[in-house]
Amino acid sequence: MTMSGPWLTKEAHTRLVRELATLRRPGTADRYGDDEIAHNIHRQARIRQIENMLRGAVVGQDPPDDGIAEPGMVLTVRYDDGDTETFLLGTRDEAGHGALEVYSPESPLGRALNGARPGDTREYGVPSGGAVRVTLLDAKPYGRHRETAH
Repeated sequence: MTMSGPWLTKEAHTRLVRELATLRRPGTADRYGDDEIAHNIHRQARIRQIENMLRGAVVGQDPPDDGIAEPGMVLTVRYDDGDTETFLLGTRDEAGHGALEVYSPESPLGRALNGARPGDTREYGVPSGGAVRVTLLDAKPYGRHRETAH
């Protein structure tokens, strides 16, 4: 699947549309202290960020169930130390709104795994200068994962 914009769940899309409407509303409460200039700069930057994210977003449309790691897939990985982790490869705006951890496709882990197939081992750099090896065990579309998670 070739995406023109970021992959979003329907829930994240709805939250972003609501947030954008609130930010555009005149007289939005100043939650950033007394510095009105800084507040307006922050607000305008967030408006641009949301507008850019919503432009061309792929909303709630699962990628193909082909086992290939890409945005919109729930990935299960195993690290070299034997630990496993399951997470959604999606935008940061998905984070904190569900049971799954979310990693951005632009994160070091997301970039390393993008395009991987089950059994593929990839490596990514960490801030300390080291490298972490991770093996993709499974990749399922987000919608399919939710159906089996109940």
